[in-house]
Amino acid sequence: MWILNLIKRIFGKNTSMIQLILFGPPGSGKGTQAKFLVESYGLIHISTGDLFRYEMGNDTPLGKEAKSYISKGELVPDSVTIGMLKNKVNQHPDAKGFIYDGFPRTIPQAEALDEFLASNGSSITSLLSLTVGDEEIVHRIKQRGQTSGRADDLNEDIIRNRIAVYKENTAEVFDYYNAKGKALPIDGMGTIDDIAARLKDAVGNSI
Repeated sequence: MWILNLIKRIFGKNTSMIQLILFGPPGSGKGTQAKFLVESYGLIHISTGDLFRYEMGNDTPLGKEAKSYISKGELVPDSVTIGMLKNKVNQHPDAKGFIYDGFPRTIPQAEALDEFLASNGSSITSLLSLTVGDEEIVHRIKQRGQTSGRADDLNEDIIRNRIAVYKENTAEVFDYYNAKGKALPIDGMGTIDDIAARLKDAVGNSI
């Protein structure tokens, strides 16, 4: 294995870079588990939620546009999302790898991400999909709403709409990467440590 890694470092500096997509419905625990993966593998965490909150917090034109969609539990258009993600990646040319949290949400976004990574000599390592039931998701998000300061986290109608949007528009991204042999379902129920251990096993088998 060490010989293979040495060859990769010599002949293709980006081919061994870890590129993980942390996938799952809203409230599945992606943000919590992303922190574990960042610490375990030295990755750069790219959360589209954080990018959008930055834009919205600074009341930029992109932030205003994103806010109008997020407040209704709808998907933000690709034109708002992809440019921000590319800029974030390009800010870290020497990173060991990246974990994408909340992106891609559609097949066109997945295709755009694959094209961007290919232009840098890299590709997605694995999509790790956290599976959690609808009622548990509603419970988790409403709990989060007690401290998040987001009114939409307390509105059950908006939460369920977000779940429906995920199933209709986002879940197919799993199938897209599954067809490439890169999608892995991960049981998202149980303690944080239990889920983290499952993710670690999955990543270890992928790299």
